[in-house]
Amino acid sequence: MSSGTEPAWFKSSYSGTEGDNCIEIAVTEQAIHVRDSKDVTRPHFTIGRDGWAQFVRYAAHG
Repeated sequence: MSSGTEPAWFKSSYSGTEGDNCIEIAVTEQAIHVRDSKDVTRPHFTIGRDGWAQFVRYAAHG
């Protein structure tokens, strides 16, 4: 991230209380950042907002 500050990460409300097998996302003006909630020290990946919207539409239709 170019600003040098950590974005606000969050998990889906569907992830439950166990905390395992989840991803976290952080939304910025430029992109969506995705990381593994089990190991937040590993690098995350970034996808453009349009790409994320396409992914969510695809996932919603199973």
